[in-house]
Amino acid sequence: MTHLVAINGSPRKNGNTATLLEHACKGARSRGASVTQVHLYDLMYHGCRSCFACKTKGGRSYGRCAVRDDLTPVLSDISEADALILGSPLYFGTVTGAMRSCTERLLFPYLEYTSPPHSLAPRRIRAAYILTMNVTEEELKTHGYSQHPVLNERVLGMLLGSAETLYSYDTCQFEDYTRVVNELFDPVRKAERRERVFPEDCKRAFDLGVRLVGSE
Repeated sequence: MTHLVAINGSPRKNGNTATLLEHACKGARSRGASVTQVHLYDLMYHGCRSCFACKTKGGRSYGRCAVRDDLTPVLSDISEADALILGSPLYFGTVTGAMRSCTERLLFPYLEYTSPPHSLAPRRIRAAYILTMNVTEEELKTHGYSQHPVLNERVLGMLLGSAETLYSYDTCQFEDYTRVVNELFDPVRKAERRERVFPEDCKRAFDLGVRLVGSE
């Protein structure tokens, strides 16, 4: 049975990112895949400690992270998976700290310092990012926020096999905008967009899940 691992890097378990991930998981399950969902903010772990155990010749941890904490079983599960989705909101143009720490631990051990660089991943899998953000597609580009997502996708594909990114723009950030200081956003327009556009994003996420676990 094809297995998908879906990782939520948002601190919210019921927010935009989590919702899109859930639709992607439904898409995968609709094709008979098994799914493991992980909420990073439930775990206690750190990013890469730069110990280089994953790079040490003849070492027991060559090609895999030597640190043992709550992220260890997640990394083990990914190493045996057929597909992977990493979901995160963009904070200041990049993924959350929790997601960044996770991807450091996941991807750095697979990067072999050869020329050209070689991947030590145990298998080639299909991978994707789901990224949500408060800005519009135009603002993503004009503010320079697209740089990190493009680089992250490139590295993910290089080390795991293939990668793509689903962007969900201009999301509704608060249930009640009147409870926060807000002069930048029009709550009425945000609510209207959530009713009109976000369901389309959910459908795209469902299709992504289908695509990641589908046959060649």
